[in-house]
Amino acid sequence: MSPQIREVMTEDVISCENTSSLHRVAELMLSHSVGSVVITTDGDPYGIVTEKDLIHAGYQSGKSFAEIPTRAVASHPLETIAPNRSVQLAVKRMQEDRIKKLVVVDGLEVCGIITHQDLLNHYGKLNRELQQTLQERKQRPESSRWR
Repeated sequence: MSPQIREVMTEDVISCENTSSLHRVAELMLSHSVGSVVITTDGDPYGIVTEKDLIHAGYQSGKSFAEIPTRAVASHPLETIAPNRSVQLAVKRMQEDRIKKLVVVDGLEVCGIITHQDLLNHYGKLNRELQQTLQERKQRPESSRWR
C-alpha cells in the first residue's frame, strides 16, 4: 500500500502575499534554502513562484525584481493535493502534468508541500530498506529464510 502524502511531505512551507515583489520572493528562497514560495491572496493559497519562474521573469521583463509583483509571475491556479491522498497519486499527477511540486492543502489551509525531491528521497529509502531485508534473508539459514 502506498503511504499517504502527509508521511512524505515537507511541512514547512514558505509563503508571501501576491502583492509582494519578486525581490521578496528571492530573499525568502535564499534565506530558507527553498526552490519555491507559495503565493497567497488574503492568506489563502493562490499560486506558486519557483526558481525557474524567477529566471524567466527577470530575463523576459528587463525590470528589476523589486518592480515585478508576484501575482504577475505566479503559476495559477495552484496545483494541490490533500494530505490523506497516496504518494502514488502524487507521482502520477507530477508525471502527467509535468510538474515538480504539489502544495498540500487541507481545505484552504496549506499544510505542506511535496516535491520530486521528497519522492526521490522516499523511494530511495524504500529501496535501501528492501536491499537490507534481502541481504538479511540471504544470511539466514536456508530453512528459516522465507518465514
